[in-house]
Amino acid sequence: MTEKTQQPTAPTSELPTQYAPAEVEGPLYERWVERGYFEADAKSEKPPFTVVIPPPNVTGSLHLGHAFEHTLIDALTRRKRMQGYETLWQPDMDHAGIATQNVVERELGKESKSRHDLGREEFIERVWQWKGESGGQISGQMRRLGDGVAWSRERFTMDEGLSRAVQTIFKKLFDDELIYRAERIINWCPRCLTAISDIEVEYQDDDGELVSMKYGEGEDTIVVATTRAETMLGDTAVAVHPDDERYAHLIGKQIKLPLTDRTIPVVADTHVDPEFGTGAVKVTPAHDPNDFEIGQRHNLPALAVMDERAVITAHGPFQGLDRLEARSAIVGALRAEGRIVAEKRPYVHSVGHCSRCKTTVEPRLSMQWWVKVGPLAKAAGDAVRDGRVKIHPQEMEKRYFDWVDNLHDWCISRQLWWGHRIPIWHGPNGEIVCVGPDEEPPTGEGWTQETDVLDTWFSSGLWPFSTLGWPEQTESLAKFYPNSVLVTGYDILFFWVARMMMFGLYAMDGTPPFHTIVLHGMVRDQFGKKMSKSFGNAVNPLDWMDKYGSDALRFTLARGANPGVDVPIGEDWVQGSRNFANKIWNATRFALMNGATVEGPLPAPEEMSSTDRWILSRLNKTVAEVDAFYEDYQFAKLSEALFHFAWDEVFDWYVELSKTTFFAGGEQAKVSGRVLGEVLDVTLRLLHPFVTDTLWTTLTGVGSPQREARGEESLVVADWPTDSGFRDDAAEREIELVQRVVTEVRRFRSDQGLQPGQKVPAKLTLDGTALAPHEPAIRQLLRLQPEGEGFHATASLPVAGATVAIDLSGTIDVEAERKRLTKDLGAAQKEVAQATAKLGNEAFLAKAPDNVVDKIRTRLAKAEEGIARINTQLANLPQG
Repeated sequence: MTEKTQQPTAPTSELPTQYAPAEVEGPLYERWVERGYFEADAKSEKPPFTVVIPPPNVTGSLHLGHAFEHTLIDALTRRKRMQGYETLWQPDMDHAGIATQNVVERELGKESKSRHDLGREEFIERVWQWKGESGGQISGQMRRLGDGVAWSRERFTMDEGLSRAVQTIFKKLFDDELIYRAERIINWCPRCLTAISDIEVEYQDDDGELVSMKYGEGEDTIVVATTRAETMLGDTAVAVHPDDERYAHLIGKQIKLPLTDRTIPVVADTHVDPEFGTGAVKVTPAHDPNDFEIGQRHNLPALAVMDERAVITAHGPFQGLDRLEARSAIVGALRAEGRIVAEKRPYVHSVGHCSRCKTTVEPRLSMQWWVKVGPLAKAAGDAVRDGRVKIHPQEMEKRYFDWVDNLHDWCISRQLWWGHRIPIWHGPNGEIVCVGPDEEPPTGEGWTQETDVLDTWFSSGLWPFSTLGWPEQTESLAKFYPNSVLVTGYDILFFWVARMMMFGLYAMDGTPPFHTIVLHGMVRDQFGKKMSKSFGNAVNPLDWMDKYGSDALRFTLARGANPGVDVPIGEDWVQGSRNFANKIWNATRFALMNGATVEGPLPAPEEMSSTDRWILSRLNKTVAEVDAFYEDYQFAKLSEALFHFAWDEVFDWYVELSKTTFFAGGEQAKVSGRVLGEVLDVTLRLLHPFVTDTLWTTLTGVGSPQREARGEESLVVADWPTDSGFRDDAAEREIELVQRVVTEVRRFRSDQGLQPGQKVPAKLTLDGTALAPHEPAIRQLLRLQPEGEGFHATASLPVAGATVAIDLSGTIDVEAERKRLTKDLGAAQKEVAQATAKLGNEAFLAKAPDNVVDKIRTRLAKAEEGIARINTQLANLPQG
């Protein structure tokens, strides 16, 4: 032993008897931020590790999905920072065009005003005012969770720098003829009064109606069916398949369109399925995307019959009616004319809804701005195919390719006021001029700027480089682009990831925006059901953090994070993680009171007990295992490995096996105290942040020479543990034997109805085995007293090459226990008989569902196991 392995100077008085998360987490996080631990230096010579935060909305608040995702990113960035990387977790906030405008418009509604009462400029000022006062509450909640982001670098998609990036890339795309203006069918929200993209439409099964109606007169009658009868006012043709003989005589003819003074042609188009319905379809080019394509092929006019609020504009008795009112009125009018052939109500069919306000979306012909995605999407697909970008888990690649290989052109214009206004000026004679960030817009009579703004995802798609200063060639851009990894949910693979891939490759000369895309699943309730306010199972993560602490929530989420798989979570699981935090706290307090220290080098292996060598061998294997899981983004597996090592091996086995050594004192206690200090030091590094940082700074001692030499004053900036290579397989086998003995005897004690703390006399025959040195610890763990005078072995347990003889005389009521066990045996035998009879009944097996049969087989197996166990217990009872 050396002088440096003496007991520690760190007093346990620094640690309260119980862990109180609310008293620790807030002040500790603020201290981390004040000391700049999370900031990133572009001038640093350390290798970079960069992650951009998935886009939280300025209108948003922290939900469990955010907490889950942020937990995973925080774990990655904290580890890389400790490993010596210049780590940047870039915080950003999305302006959330539609959502934010809706919020502010609702506020105006309380004043009986609309945005039109204010005008565009004053309305935008109100939005900025709202943003300053109420927006961005999620930032404070991120701090509550413990997010290690570089707050000094926080960016907002509408700030000056990002606006310059948006204008720059728009100009570049426009000049490269990848942005154009065209009239096409888009998804229109009559509530938000704007176009929305395909991926912002949520489909659900709604109860509607399917109406079949007759067009034409006499022999020129044809039956069509629709779920949107109101659109018939805009029909400009009926289409049939060119090979459908039923309608061959009508192709090219004009037929009467009911309720109007118009006639429309019957056209032949291969899009029509002759086997579906009547084999004839009404064609409304201005209100249906498929009909629009048919109209293009046959030069049909496109008649819009609804305004932006889905109110009928066609002349006649239906003008001014809402689309749903018009639907009912038109069906009634057709019925009065005898043109209704069939009505099916309710008719369940898939209907698109605005993801923001849940209003039914209306397909609408509209002049919009588009991105030609063909070459951009090809580049995004090639970057994954050639290995420049990895998708984890790999099976998610198919979903990615299915999307980018089949992308339609992207409608990027939105009919809003809040957002990046499209940098296009229209001239008096139809001129179109795109203006870059350093260019002056055209002036003079008749020149006006485009009123539409850009889709929010246009600006957030630039985040990996716009937040670093692009288009300027900044030090941050050179240092931190491309991002190292993107951690995000598979649900925004299409919204955000694909757009970042397209824009990053395009703007950054073919360099992808990140090396690896890590996709995780959705957070669900403990029964696997989607969390929703309407289901009554939505959870505010702040409530659980207030009740159990942020560490408990974070660890619960990480333990469920299998790659690409949805994550179930329940409150009792969070409570279990809180118990784990308490276990760490209490075990560290015990260790500090019993000589745990980090001072000085580890003792030589020959100075250690086999228990010491065992735990150090297991510690290094755990470090290697956790590192391997981190590199493969296996958060659930690394969390499980840490949980079982800390709780089972360190706290339940090593600490318990070492108690006799600590209580005896002397040189061996000092050796074990240094080993325990090492184990806790490494374990706390692997498990941080909150509770472990508090414990670690106490364990290592303020101002300790080792900490000062390494510049470590917090786990945040401490070194990440490395596998020292120390292994002792012999010690591991030896302690496994001890564990077998203790486990078997504990099981026997439980079977015999002994209380955990109840002491009984026993004789241990350990001679000739590796167990002999551990007899004091085994007796302590099993509450086994020395045999003493009058010892009578009533049960003898051979295990691991040793024998444990126990005297149960006087400790249990043998006859009462025999009666209880005999009753349990009879019940188990009855269960076996019933299950066997059912499984032997061929008629039952032929009719019963597989899951029912499986349950019976399981019951049979458990009952048979119970019979064997009870018979063993009866045999081990003392004989009268």
